[in-house]
Amino acid sequence: MTPYITRSLAQQIVETVRDLCGQNVNFIERSGRIFASTDESRIGTFHEVGKKAAEKGSIIEVSENDHFTGTQKGVNLPVYHNHNLIAVIGITGDPEKVRKYARLAERITRLLIREKELDAFNRTEAEKKSYILRGLIDQEEIHPDYLRENLQKWKIDEKNSFYLLRLKITDDSFHNTSGPLEASIHRLFMKMEITLSTFVYPDEYLAVIENGIFHRRRNLLTDFAQKHKNDLCIAVGNSSLIHNISDSAFSASIALKTADCEHNYIEAENLDLELILASANAQSKKDFLQKTLAELSEEDKDLLKIYFSCNMSLKETCEKTFLHKNTIQYRLNQIHNRCGYNPRDFQDAVRLYLALKM
Repeated sequence: MTPYITRSLAQQIVETVRDLCGQNVNFIERSGRIFASTDESRIGTFHEVGKKAAEKGSIIEVSENDHFTGTQKGVNLPVYHNHNLIAVIGITGDPEKVRKYARLAERITRLLIREKELDAFNRTEAEKKSYILRGLIDQEEIHPDYLRENLQKWKIDEKNSFYLLRLKITDDSFHNTSGPLEASIHRLFMKMEITLSTFVYPDEYLAVIENGIFHRRRNLLTDFAQKHKNDLCIAVGNSSLIHNISDSAFSASIALKTADCEHNYIEAENLDLELILASANAQSKKDFLQKTLAELSEEDKDLLKIYFSCNMSLKETCEKTFLHKNTIQYRLNQIHNRCGYNPRDFQDAVRLYLALKM
């Protein structure tokens, strides 16, 4: 089939023809497998006459049901594009009644394919990269031939592993530095040999980098993050094949949530609890936070963050907060009274620590 026949386009074709003739319509591959159909139960099943029509390259009409495997009475018409057989359109029903729709179905199919081809041809290189990268991340349907053709052009080996990078510009910096920062990001991508990247409105850049190149040039990324500490955060997803880059994108999005101005460069491979917490659904998180932190003030939470960062050491917490030991103990006791969890008890501290991580 042509690179522009996706399952969604094939489904669009059969539904358009069905609307005209009022009969079920199948889009049948050369192998005889039904690729799309107005009868969902038939998708993926074998159509014997469809296969025969593809092999002969001519219309085959069937006057009786079940005379052939997986076939009902109707008309089966091979459809060609640029002199290549792309599919067989099968229209269910009395051949005398549906025959007139066969040629119309062929014309509709060719028109829709041509429209898709023009759309793809007229895309700029940047639009192609955005379409393919965002399609891979969102797990949308991209025809494998079209995908493979462009990946080869961009020298992206489907057998290699890659990281998905997310560069998110901070709200304060977006309007003030977006022009110069954008130019700096593009220069960074060139130095890191990144060929597949896109900008996601309003404030995020996505890029794919091959594993080996990433490890050789990681310092460019960390130096860039340090240089633009107040302007952006950078997250690196887990390693994955290009066809599974959505997994890397998800882990990068989790990593990005843990970043801040002090730690604006995060690699998902260095995360542990964050990845587990990300799998909890929104209601579970809400219930857990209500149970643990709802009664605490922002000052309480800030103290707990420092206390946990000091490995629950009162001495180190005093040094960091410039507060007396008795004051720290008093405030920790107050936290215990408010929420029911004792920060100096290990199991209770774990619960509070997880809640803060959420």
